[in-house]
Amino acid sequence: MAVLQQELTLGEAADQLARALPGHRVEILQGRLTVTPPPDGSHALALTKLGRAFDRAGLVEAGYEWVQGVGLWLPTSPEDFAIPDFSVVDPDFRDAHVTKNSYAPNVFRMVVEVTSSNWSDDLGPKVECYAQAGLPVYLIADRKHDEVVLYEDPADGKYPDPARFKRGQTLPIPESVGVTLDLSVDTLLDGDD
Repeated sequence: MAVLQQELTLGEAADQLARALPGHRVEILQGRLTVTPPPDGSHALALTKLGRAFDRAGLVEAGYEWVQGVGLWLPTSPEDFAIPDFSVVDPDFRDAHVTKNSYAPNVFRMVVEVTSSNWSDDLGPKVECYAQAGLPVYLIADRKHDEVVLYEDPADGKYPDPARFKRGQTLPIPESVGVTLDLSVDTLLDGDD
């Protein structure tokens, strides 16, 4: 007996993969489907400690929220979306729902990625996509190259050259995020204090 197969759109394929691979992060970047396995313990701890630091800095009192794993609609292609590890967003970000679980880029003040096995996506296509989306601040805890990279203030769909921070240094969060906060590079890379 023959089975009829229908051709899937990229978005439909992403939905099927997300259902078939619980815990994996499925994204579409520049028209390319990507799948990342669940984070390791150091990755998860770095994000937990990042959230605590923003809480201590008074992010909510300043009028913003932080969230993990919320979809960001990208204007680079009709079905493009990313799921940043950590984001600082406007408190009414849910009103900017675009499609599925993705929200418009204008409600994101900062996105953070902690690199995993897909480190090249975080350092390549996501830099381009986030700049084209106009995200004011993009922070990468680059565990592959043992540094933290800070992009900010894109113009004409591109970020200027990033600031780079090494172990033992602290990174000042740009004022545009809404709070005054210095972060330890080591904590961002390892999840340790």
